[in-house]
Amino acid sequence: MAIPKILLYYIFTPLADPEAVRLWQRDLCAGLGLRGRILISKDGVNGTVGGDLPAIKKYIRKTRDYPAFKNIDFKWSEGTGLDESGQSLDFPKLVVKVRDEIVSFGAPGELQVDATGVVGGGTKLQPAELNALVAARGDEVVFFDGRNKFEAEIGHFSGAVVPDVANTREFVAELDSGKYDHLKGKPVVTYCTGGIRCEVLSGLMKSRGFGEVYQLDGGIVRYGEAFGNAGLWSGSLYVFDQRMSIDFAPDAAVLGTCRQCATPTTNMLNCREASCREQLVVCAACVALAPPACVTHTGVPVT
Repeated sequence: MAIPKILLYYIFTPLADPEAVRLWQRDLCAGLGLRGRILISKDGVNGTVGGDLPAIKKYIRKTRDYPAFKNIDFKWSEGTGLDESGQSLDFPKLVVKVRDEIVSFGAPGELQVDATGVVGGGTKLQPAELNALVAARGDEVVFFDGRNKFEAEIGHFSGAVVPDVANTREFVAELDSGKYDHLKGKPVVTYCTGGIRCEVLSGLMKSRGFGEVYQLDGGIVRYGEAFGNAGLWSGSLYVFDQRMSIDFAPDAAVLGTCRQCATPTTNMLNCREASCREQLVVCAACVALAPPACVTHTGVPVT
């Protein structure tokens, strides 16, 4: 039986011809029967792809053969399954695009990249190093969530600051608002799903006067792999594919609450309005009654 796998990966490195990389990656994935989403820019690549194990292994090998990508850190997780053609059920199609940014903060002019990665970002911490920092400095350490606000509803680090942002492009204005200036003298640990958003976010914070900025290397994924439910992370991890969320170990804490009936749940789905990209925490029972819409599209407050 074919084993479904999902890869999450990125690398910041200068690319002289992003369009040529796009065509190569598109043809490579199509030839291997992989689906997912890959973004490429002059600053590197950011991707999530799914397929069967042999195809995934060949994809890793072929991608690392390209000199600029030889040091990509691929993160593995279990896929939901494969369809009759052997393609991932977790992605509806293959999308490979060239963009100004491989993670869309809307500030391409602020990002500097060289062959070693992002220039001027936060100090990287491995999962064990993060625990050691918290053990040494206690409540002085501030966790700063680098994801969209809805992602934190089902899982986050204890006591984390969760910025009120609906998408990554809102972070620059959020930082410039001054509401986090009181954190500039504290050790701030940025974290996100796989680490890529914090590569940029930590640099944006440092350039705005945050003096001691760290980033969780490998993101929540690497931390969860290391500590499961026994570390500083609590709850489930939101993921941008058909799985919607994953747990790192059985019996993970359920932090989300259904916006319709307040039942504890990790179930998430898209707003029923096709034009809306907001994700909603809604239990399966309420979804069965009527697929919900966000406040913007219902016109009434959530109870």
